[in-house]
Amino acid sequence: QVQLVESGGGLVQPGGSLRLSCAASGSIFRIISMGWYRQGPGKQRELVAVTNAGGATNYADSVKGRFTISRDNAQNTVSLQMNSLKPEDTAVYYCNAYIYTSTTDWNAYWGQGTQVTVSS
Repeated sequence: QVQLVESGGGLVQPGGSLRLSCAASGSIFRIISMGWYRQGPGKQRELVAVTNAGGATNYADSVKGRFTISRDNAQNTVSLQMNSLKPEDTAVYYCNAYIYTSTTDWNAYWGQGTQVTVSS
């Protein structure tokens, strides 16, 4: 009953910017954390950035200083502002969230993924 929907992916030239957004909906009691993962061609899925309810953030070393994650708790959304994009940022980006659907039940949820391609 919980769904995550991403948007904002696309094609951009190196050095350009994109902003990804993810909206959570459904039977949400409380969102513990929301974040972004990515999986490039022939690579494993990796953490890009995550933020918890208190606003603490964590970034992969490869994106520090270039990407910024933000969360709107009222709207149950999370965004990823990606600047100074590099070809190695090319991947399918997945929204992830740990969500309580009641006071005791929680689970991890994933979006369907959105393609980001950085190429000249």
